[in-house]
Amino acid sequence: MRLDTVWLIHRAASQSALRQARRSAEILREQGVHVCVAMSGPQANPFPGMLAGKGVPAGLAVVLGGDGTVLGAARHLAPLQVPILCFNVGGHFGFLTHERKLLTQGSGPGAAAGEPDLWQRLRDDRFALERRMMLEARTEEEGSERHLALNDFYLRPGLDEVAPTCELELEIDGEVVDQYRGDGLIISTATGSTGYSMAAGGPILHPGLEAIVVNPICPMSLSSRTVVVPPRAQLAVWPLGESSRRVRLWKDGAHATVLEPGDRCDVRRAPHEALMVQLEQSPSYYRTLSHKLHWAGSLTAAEPSTN
Repeated sequence: MRLDTVWLIHRAASQSALRQARRSAEILREQGVHVCVAMSGPQANPFPGMLAGKGVPAGLAVVLGGDGTVLGAARHLAPLQVPILCFNVGGHFGFLTHERKLLTQGSGPGAAAGEPDLWQRLRDDRFALERRMMLEARTEEEGSERHLALNDFYLRPGLDEVAPTCELELEIDGEVVDQYRGDGLIISTATGSTGYSMAAGGPILHPGLEAIVVNPICPMSLSSRTVVVPPRAQLAVWPLGESSRRVRLWKDGAHATVLEPGDRCDVRRAPHEALMVQLEQSPSYYRTLSHKLHWAGSLTAAEPSTN
């Protein structure tokens, strides 16, 4: 990997992420790398400014934060096919990130002797590039903005002064499948299956699977169940009911747009994939699940069985 230009994106309101971004920028500049440092958060979107007027995007984006910071970067950088290297600095769950210790290996006074330098490791192509499927959503309005999501889209009621329920009609590949009445609907990737969808009772999908999870949120009918459909499926969702029953569309937890009853929202696989740099030689998704979700394991023995 060529490291001519590197973007360092750090989580807003995290002093530890800011310090690490500045330290990494100092090391890279000493190596002759052009570096851009920017803050990302709910009220800070650095990507339009970073992308404006740039003929060639960065060769690598390093994200220092939690999953939310990674998701924001993926939505903007996936169409440009910029590889993203993520470290959990100041974040919470960190399903999409490496542990912080991998960031500081061989690059500081506290590094152990013989540890490889992270940046030289990248130059030597000692990493894997993992492709993560993304989703795109469009409304039927002519010239409407295309919205991207790495984790999920979800539709929730847009009014605060009435009971937070809505009615949504779902069509898959031109066929009406169900009408959901409840708190909303989640449409997620396998990557997003451990996010909001899991919290709403949806299944956990291995990120190596290419599939779309459709998960109702607190449906008022016991017959409304989660379904998993192929990645080529074409989904369409309509809000139903009175004209005042607006619905908000969210992308990876960020607001996308507002839908009126009768408006159509099309959701399908995005043409771009997020390129995630993987440093671990033998990563275990199941070990990550066990660690992040605090699975108890055996209730009768402290050690795993030999089977």
